Amino acid sequence: MIEDVVVEPMTEEFILWRCLHGGPLSRDTIDQWSSTDKMPWKRYRERNIPLLVKLTRTYGACAILARDGDRIVGHLRFYPKAICDIEGAGGPCLQQDPPGGPAEDFTDSDFPDPAQIEDKTLGVHCLMTGSSLQKENPYQRKGIATRMVRALIEWAKANGWKRIEADSFEDLPIIYEVTGSAGHTFWEKLGFRLVDRHIHPELENPSKFPQFVKALEEQAKSIGLSPETARDRLVMRLDLT
Repeated sequence: MIEDVVVEPMTEEFILWRCLHGGPLSRDTIDQWSSTDKMPWKRYRERNIPLLVKLTRTYGACAILARDGDRIVGHLRFYPKAICDIEGAGGPCLQQDPPGGPAEDFTDSDFPDPAQIEDKTLGVHCLMTGSSLQKENPYQRKGIATRMVRALIEWAKANGWKRIEADSFEDLPIIYEVTGSAGHTFWEKLGFRLVDRHIHPELENPSKFPQFVKALEEQAKSIGLSPETARDRLVMRLDLT
C-alpha cells in the first residue's frame, strides 16, 4: 500500500550508494548485479559508500529515502552547494565517472564545517520514485516525491539551511521517465520559484544524447513549445526564511 511508504532521511544504518534505475533496492539486493552488467558497480560502491558516510556524518544527512517495508522505492539526493563547488565534486552523480560524477579521491577532500558555510543553500541533485526502466512503476505519481521534498524542507529548516535549489525542465513526460529530475510545475506547487534559465550544459551538443534530445524536442513540439526550450535547465529555488 502506498500509504505504508515511510519517508525519512538516510542514515548510516543503510547507505543507498546507487540509484533506482533498475528498480527498488534493499539490504539483500543493493550489492547484487549481473556479471554481464557493463556498469563498474564494484568501483562505484568503493567510492560512493565512504563519500556518503562522510557527508552524512558531517551534515546530518544527504538524502531523503522512501521505504516500502525493507525496500527503498524513492530517493532524493541533496548536497550543500559548498560541497559541489569543491574541485573533484563532479555532477555529482553516483553512477558516473568524472566530470558527471565525483572523482575517486573526492572523499579525501576537506569538507567545510556546517558552521563555516556562508552560503546556506542545499542543491537537489536527483529525485526518483520507483524505476524509470520498468514497464510498470506503482510508485510514480502517487505523491511520494512530494512527501520526500516536504521532508527535505523540514529537515533543512531544522538544521539551519536557508534555501533549497533544484534543477528542473519543461513539463515533458520523458523528464519523469528517464531522468532524476522533475518538471518545473512540480516544484512550483511546492513553493519553489524560477531564478535562472539556461541551456543544460550536458545538452548543449545534441549529438551527445541524440535520442534523448530528439524525444525532448518532439514532446515539446507536441504541446506547442519551441524545441530549443526543451533543453533548458530551469533552476528553482525555495527560500526557507
